[in-house]
Amino acid sequence: MIVGVGIDVAEIDRFGAALDRTPELARRLFLPAELTLPSGERRGTASLAARFAAKEAVAKALGAPGGLHWTDVEVCVEDSGQPRLRVCGTVEARAAELGVRSWHVSLSHDAGVASAVVVAEA
Repeated sequence: MIVGVGIDVAEIDRFGAALDRTPELARRLFLPAELTLPSGERRGTASLAARFAAKEAVAKALGAPGGLHWTDVEVCVEDSGQPRLRVCGTVEARAAELGVRSWHVSLSHDAGVASAVVVAEA
């Protein structure tokens, strides 16, 4: 049973400008593993914008309650390249209240826009 669906978009250039303007923003939004590629180099702005959109989409799928922490959602990538979500803390607690047992996430970026769709399933 679907508990919630969330979708969000982020303008890549605008998101990049926000990161440039406020260097500590990246640490407030992302876990260290989300900021870097497996090679150790920094992840590109389009990829970070898509991950931010996924975090927003998670909040929407949970009914957009206050008090969720950005770093309580981690966007991971399987060896196959498929993205998946790990939740903990405030997000895990809200998901448990709603009976969420699994997550589905899709990320995309093209034409200057990053997007994400999240489905929370019981």
